[in-house]
Amino acid sequence: MTKLMNYKILVLLMILSLGTVAPDASAHCEIPCGIYGDAMRFDMIEENCQTLEISIAKIISLSLEGEGNYNQLVRWVNNKEVHANKIQEIITQYFMFQRVKPVTSDNIEGKEAYNNKLVLLHKMLVYAMKCKQTTDIIYITKIRELLDSFRIAYFGEKAIAHLKEHHSLNPSP
Repeated sequence: MTKLMNYKILVLLMILSLGTVAPDASAHCEIPCGIYGDAMRFDMIEENCQTLEISIAKIISLSLEGEGNYNQLVRWVNNKEVHANKIQEIITQYFMFQRVKPVTSDNIEGKEAYNNKLVLLHKMLVYAMKCKQTTDIIYITKIRELLDSFRIAYFGEKAIAHLKEHHSLNPSP
């Protein structure tokens, strides 16, 4: 083979190899693949709320101890940021982008339900942002309250009862 052909093959291989080292897009899934784990996403938000609570408690206790805990303090602050981001990602990437669908303007009841879901999701996004900015546990409480309201708006009462009966839905504490 010629040098030019070898060069082209090398460039092609390099381009193909970039796909194997590219960062993983964790959104599931904008293709769409049709595989959805709605109840699991609610559980994931709740799990991130629990992690935020622990992070905030550690930040507060380490701050009160004074000198010597700066590394651990930074780690807990970073952890808090990561888990607030995870809540925001689930809300936007999963629910807002894929699962909460716009309705036609002539469907007034559907439009009200759609708007209610968007308002609940937006409020959770704002409170997740507040969790990043502060160590006030009230914002986690508000996320949980909104999550419960969104769960009802999203699934409906009958579906929630069915999910609880089959242990597919963990209610918030």
